[in-house]
Amino acid sequence: MQIKKRWFVFMAFIALISIVGIFIPEEQGLWEFVETEECTSSNVAWMITATIFVLMMTPGLSLFYGGMVGKKNVISTILQSFIAMGIISILWVVVGFSLAFGNDVGGLGLIGDPTQYFMFQHVGAKPEPYLTSTIPLALYALFQMKFAIITPSLITGSFAERVRFSAYMVFMILFCLIIYCPLAHWTWHPDGLLHKWLDIHDFAGGIVVHASSGVAALAGAIFLGRRQSSKDHHLPANIPFVILGAGLLWLGWFGFNGGSGLAADGTAIKAFLNTNTAGATAMMTWIFMDCLRGRKPSGMGAAVGAVIGLVAITPCADVVTTSMSFIIAVITTLVCNIAVHWRESSSIDDALDVFPTHGVGGITATILTGVFSYTGLIHGGVGEFVNSIIGVVIVIVYTFILSFGLYWITNKMIPMRVSSKSEKMGLDVSQHDESYAFSDSAEREIAEYFDNHDDEENRDF
Repeated sequence: MQIKKRWFVFMAFIALISIVGIFIPEEQGLWEFVETEECTSSNVAWMITATIFVLMMTPGLSLFYGGMVGKKNVISTILQSFIAMGIISILWVVVGFSLAFGNDVGGLGLIGDPTQYFMFQHVGAKPEPYLTSTIPLALYALFQMKFAIITPSLITGSFAERVRFSAYMVFMILFCLIIYCPLAHWTWHPDGLLHKWLDIHDFAGGIVVHASSGVAALAGAIFLGRRQSSKDHHLPANIPFVILGAGLLWLGWFGFNGGSGLAADGTAIKAFLNTNTAGATAMMTWIFMDCLRGRKPSGMGAAVGAVIGLVAITPCADVVTTSMSFIIAVITTLVCNIAVHWRESSSIDDALDVFPTHGVGGITATILTGVFSYTGLIHGGVGEFVNSIIGVVIVIVYTFILSFGLYWITNKMIPMRVSSKSEKMGLDVSQHDESYAFSDSAEREIAEYFDNHDDEENRDF
């Protein structure tokens, strides 16, 4: 009965906003597009394409993570990323965009007015010069929506193979409202705390996306504790999935970084070039490091290295030279590689190394932005370098404390960790009644499991 009530609340929320939407009228002329000198059709066409690319990164991440976990948890891991496309899209339209990019409340640079764009009111084909004059406000909101979608998806890799699906959805909602939207406002809104007071340069989400998700992942791994099953149980189920996912992420990153200038211009071309260069450099750096350690070059290593390089260039793709993208990728890859090996020897079970790659990568890249940007440390910009460090510290502290608190709150509402029997059986079956194991023996194992454990404790999702 507890399960039914839980899902009734989710359904009631959808029903409520559906009813509310009936009574919100649309402004006359909201969707009349008038081309201007800045807001051109070419900008609109490119940004629609870039937005599609960024959305494609979430299915790419699903495959990237799904191939890394054990065969009993492939579907659950893929779905944990994929479901964000549904939940965050709805949340963003209802209130998320307002919290992140609405007019600043109280002049403190902390949060946007939740009523300004409630249910996407006033969001249409006309640009909003305060946010962007190069594309319509609706397109800007959609582009930012895709960033909001992938951020909580990144976190899932840290607590893979042991989290209850319904609890994860609750946490995702809370994370978006209480952590992601404020950080987006601080960093990307003209009146935001980090933007206005520290002049932090985060072109496409080094701290808003990667540092925040990585730190929240670390908090989640600590909160949920280690997995119970043997190491062999966690052998990657499908390396080709990992490589395919990395390829889709790489392709999507061209929209992620290339679109963040919000125009079809030289900045987009430069970001595109720097993104590809950093991804390629990091991929080869990771492979060479594995070989130096006496390991064989691997598909997993190539995929992970490429993603780290893409993370490395994210905050600075527009403000560094192409030649500098090499050193940024190399340094970030070295730091992340060390972090991964540290994690392996620690007691923290960050299942897919989200913090050592995305968290450490985003933090390192943001600091390196303060070093290598046109106004950075190597050009005499000590202030920008110091501000980058201050901004990173603020984000780390805020995200870790708040996310740990959100895990605790969520756990009080719905236990976040599945039972030991469900974990042993695998989340594909215990949470979703599906299986990636196609053999007859696997199907017999599943049937036998439900014959012996057909109760709410082990089928609670």
